[in-house]
Amino acid sequence: MAPNGVVSDKSLIVSFGEMLIDFVPTVSGVSLAEAPGFLKAPGGAPANVAIAVSRLGGKASFVGKLGDDEFGHMLAEILKQNGVSGDGILFDQGARTALAFVTLRADGEREFMFYRNPSADMLLTPEELNLDLIRSAKVFHYGSISLIVEPCRSAHLKAMEVAKESGALLSYDPNLRLPLWPSADEARKQILSIWDKADIIKVSDVELEFLTGSNKIDDETAMKLWRPNLTLLLITLGEKGSMYYTKYFHGSVDAFHVNTVDTTGAGDSFVGALLCKIVEDPTILENESKLREVLKFANACGAITTTKKGAIPALPTEAEVLALINGA
Repeated sequence: MAPNGVVSDKSLIVSFGEMLIDFVPTVSGVSLAEAPGFLKAPGGAPANVAIAVSRLGGKASFVGKLGDDEFGHMLAEILKQNGVSGDGILFDQGARTALAFVTLRADGEREFMFYRNPSADMLLTPEELNLDLIRSAKVFHYGSISLIVEPCRSAHLKAMEVAKESGALLSYDPNLRLPLWPSADEARKQILSIWDKADIIKVSDVELEFLTGSNKIDDETAMKLWRPNLTLLLITLGEKGSMYYTKYFHGSVDAFHVNTVDTTGAGDSFVGALLCKIVEDPTILENESKLREVLKFANACGAITTTKKGAIPALPTEAEVLALINGA
């Protein structure tokens, strides 16, 4: 064990950023105004990734700030119940835990309305970071929501720098949430401002279009997002599977077809699966047949996650994933 009881066997995946509560209408296919009631669903992409890792048997820790309120303590408890280390969690006494009201349209896609003015996650400072925990990460994973405002932005940049210096692989899923940014231009600029720091980047087809300005999903468009620092660039295409690019090879892997109820958390499940497998065997990144197997596994994880409402309850175990792959 390292200082502060931090796990230090270099198999740890540390996820940095926001955790919040999504309020989801009790019925699908209605606007927020039409919803007769809401169910609370814990969420926040970095937290979902941490739980996805843990549920697949990996070691995960979450770094972020919650409100010192009932919802904040509830979220910390959910991480703990799901086997995610809480050594990086802080509580803010002056700000509330973030909330998001999420409508599920009839097609299972989502629309968001956020309550963050400011929320606790935005108030994490560089001085509050658990640097021992971050230094013990084999993989350090993050999004872009933590880049929007100070002081969290500085904490994010510091955490990335410390993880990189300690030899961690840096994994980035921008997880675009346009309503949270001052403007689309600012979102694009800030999301790309840390592009050349990551080793692994995953974007959705919608994010590819947003960041490149092209409505074509092809190799030429994807390569606009390639940088020499990257080991792996991934583009997820929902029901069309995923595309992968490395320095040596590129290709695509088909999706699994399932009865989609709610797409929330599918991308996080995909990322969690990928990171778990990379920690188990880093040579995956240089071996195309191994990488294709891992992406098939990650696609199956994403698919299963869409078959239930809410992200966290829907994140699969390895046995569930293998059942889908072997039954397909």
